[in-house]
Amino acid sequence: MTDDPLHVVATAGHVDHGKSSLIVRLTGIDPDRWEEEKRRGLTIDLGFAWCTLPSGREVGFVDVPGHERFIRNMLAGIGPVRLVLFVVAADEGWKPQSEEHLAITDVLGAEAGVIALTKRDLVEDEGLALREEEVRSRLADTVLEGAPIVPCSAVTGEGLDELRGALDAMVAAAPSPEDRGRPRLFVDRSFTIKGSGTVVTGTLAGGALSVGDEVRLLPSGGHARVRSLQTHRRSLERAIPVSRVAANLAGTAREDAERGDALVLPGQWRPTATLDVRLRAVRELSSPIVGRGAYKLHLGSAERDARLRLLGVRELDAGDAAPARLRLSRPLVAAFGDRFVLREVGRRETVAGGVVLDPDPPRRPDEGRLAERERATPEDLPGLLVAERGAIRASEIGPLTGEVPTEIPGATRLGTWWVHDGTLERLRSAVAETLGAHHEAQPLLDGMDPTALRSAVIETEPALSPQLEADLATSLLEHLEREGLIAREGPLIRLAEHRVALGEREEEAERLVAAVEAGEPTPPDVPALLADGFDRELIDAACRIGRLASVSKEVVVTPAFLERAEGVARAQAASPDGLTVSGFRQALGTTRKYALPLLASFDARGITRRDGDVRRLAAD
Repeated sequence: MTDDPLHVVATAGHVDHGKSSLIVRLTGIDPDRWEEEKRRGLTIDLGFAWCTLPSGREVGFVDVPGHERFIRNMLAGIGPVRLVLFVVAADEGWKPQSEEHLAITDVLGAEAGVIALTKRDLVEDEGLALREEEVRSRLADTVLEGAPIVPCSAVTGEGLDELRGALDAMVAAAPSPEDRGRPRLFVDRSFTIKGSGTVVTGTLAGGALSVGDEVRLLPSGGHARVRSLQTHRRSLERAIPVSRVAANLAGTAREDAERGDALVLPGQWRPTATLDVRLRAVRELSSPIVGRGAYKLHLGSAERDARLRLLGVRELDAGDAAPARLRLSRPLVAAFGDRFVLREVGRRETVAGGVVLDPDPPRRPDEGRLAERERATPEDLPGLLVAERGAIRASEIGPLTGEVPTEIPGATRLGTWWVHDGTLERLRSAVAETLGAHHEAQPLLDGMDPTALRSAVIETEPALSPQLEADLATSLLEHLEREGLIAREGPLIRLAEHRVALGEREEEAERLVAAVEAGEPTPPDVPALLADGFDRELIDAACRIGRLASVSKEVVVTPAFLERAEGVARAQAASPDGLTVSGFRQALGTTRKYALPLLASFDARGITRRDGDVRRLAAD
């Protein structure tokens, strides 16, 4: 099979108006698969058939049930399909299920349709004209308004050539099916073939599937591999959208694949149990839609119990539309732009339909946010998602939007995250304000611990707390360091322009330095300085600004004394006998208490190296 665009057409119409007979006459294939369907003379489950049109285009048909009791199967068949062959019997005319199927076709947003006025052989010309007028008036203000009406008879064959021509023209004018590289096949049947294993069928949309692909069945999460593919009973290596596909799966049992599951590639989709939608009531609604009541959602081939929350309005009258939130009894696989139907269980009728605006909405509904999504295209979604969340992991954008962008206008990539520029500016300001306040309160400290900084920023911007996870916080600080806003001082973070300032403690610092200098070459150690009333914070600050030098945790000296000690060490280490602790101590006039940490610090700095009991210049 070539990769030419394929199209699938769903039938719709009242029970016993001749849909299946018409499909048999057009295709030579009987779509009624079950014995009970044969016996009762009506379509209970979905039937499938196909034919080649006069132009050479191949088209598939999903023959759906017309009886009210089997409406759920009808919805499973028509859900993924956007072209419709709508059937009305010329002898009986418009019936209740005709109206319900039209309402479903309308709220699902069919792209085009052809009206087959069947059983033309049972009415006179005058009656036929009246039927055409009736049907045309019923189609007014719906997606099928203006669709061609073709009188025909499956018994005599009259009008079938004209019907094939009308179908050919509809298919030719239809836009090519989208291939976004994100396949999804809603399972409408699953069964086992002896010697082959599990087979699932459905209408493939969104992308291609190939033999050998590793796939998942969602929402159950089962893994499988595509062993073989068929379209219209022909084996193929690659199935393209939109086409009827049978996929033979290895690694999964038939019980693991049920109607409503979605066959997808790993990592591209995420099941959801909450949808934000644009809901539109059908045009012939018997009473307003309210939040109370039991509803069933039909999306693709999936059916779920649903709780409804209208947003901005208390009820919906016939033909009215409003944003809404649907909470589902079980997850399903939905996408932005998916069409769905809502039936009320008590009324046993279709009351509304609409389009999915957000398959993974935030906890609190926002009408303004949904209004933006109504105006959006698929390409806009990553930017909208980042703006809505403030920050989001890059790995989540694909499953939530179907797009994997390398650039997002108005957003910045930070490590594994995308951050909205407005959010980034607020974070930047929060970091600067937090560090500024810390420096003002603690002028003797180099900076702030990163974990404490993150906690303080979250307190400043509580709305960002869900996003400001540890890895994003790390990436944020790295970004702000590259920008030059902040700098690192060992393990601490400071504003780039911050320097330790003694301020009001300058006089006390002078006394501290004087006390150390007066005691050299055996100055008071840190415990002694603390006992004399100097605090550790001041001692550390004096070392950071170069007024003192830290030799070890307990020994500090003046820079001048340290320079003299280094000169002595270099001179002795360069001599033939080398540098010894005893010789160094005597030359400096100090004790082992100070000589040992001084020599250890020279080793650490790479000035000297130990060679047994002596030290030599490290360069030697």
